[in-house]
Amino acid sequence: MSKVQPIDLEAGVATAAAAEKAAKKAGDEAPVVVAPAAEKPPEKAAAKKKVAEEEDPRLRWAFVRKVYCILAIQFAATAAIAAAACLVHSVPRFFEHGRPAVVWPVYLSILISPLVAMWPMLKYRERHPVNLVLLGVFTLCCSLSIAVAASTTVGIVVLQAAILTAAAVVGLTLFTFRAAKKGYDFTFMFPFLFTSLVTLLVYITIQVFFPLGHVGMTIYGFLATLVFSGYIIFDTHMLLKRHTYNEYIVAAISLYLDVINLFMAQLAFSVQ
Repeated sequence: MSKVQPIDLEAGVATAAAAEKAAKKAGDEAPVVVAPAAEKPPEKAAAKKKVAEEEDPRLRWAFVRKVYCILAIQFAATAAIAAAACLVHSVPRFFEHGRPAVVWPVYLSILISPLVAMWPMLKYRERHPVNLVLLGVFTLCCSLSIAVAASTTVGIVVLQAAILTAAAVVGLTLFTFRAAKKGYDFTFMFPFLFTSLVTLLVYITIQVFFPLGHVGMTIYGFLATLVFSGYIIFDTHMLLKRHTYNEYIVAAISLYLDVINLFMAQLAFSVQ
């Protein structure tokens, strides 16, 4: 074994000292990294209010397209069933000239069926594919109600109500899309819309027991047009900014009911 020379030992000590000094200097100059404090888990409600600016726009637009595809199928089914009821003359003849003991149970069953179908649909709204099946049943029930109303009304009035509804929906949707792009928030409208909806329900209940004729229905049609136009703006804003990606059933049903109720308001407003 070769003997370590003294000069080599001194060089090693000097090298080690220089390395230690350099490491100490580097440690003094290195920035101090502070570990971020543990954040509290976000609330469930706050997670649902996630704004579009904090997410990938492609995911939001994919969600919007999915909801509008569902709406297109719903409106196509509703229009087909309503058209069939208008073309088959025995349907309006049954409701206009049938025996009241038979007509009224059928009529009430058709009116109540959407409410009955809505409960399980909302309960299983996030369970695929059960939610889509229940959505189809709900759409069928609503379509039957529209079919009864359309088949017992003059054809030109139904066409006029459909055109006015389509124009209003397109205009309000484009307005809401543009407003959402500029950063406007329409969530403040909910208390006013909910109160107006309750008032409308009370008004139509009074109208059933104490009818005011065409004047009362014209007033109802005017007020309902304002209320459901506001709901279209509100629910479109919720679609663009608030709804989470698994709430496509809720988003579709909200807009579907807004448009259907707006159509019924136009129908009541146009009847002379």
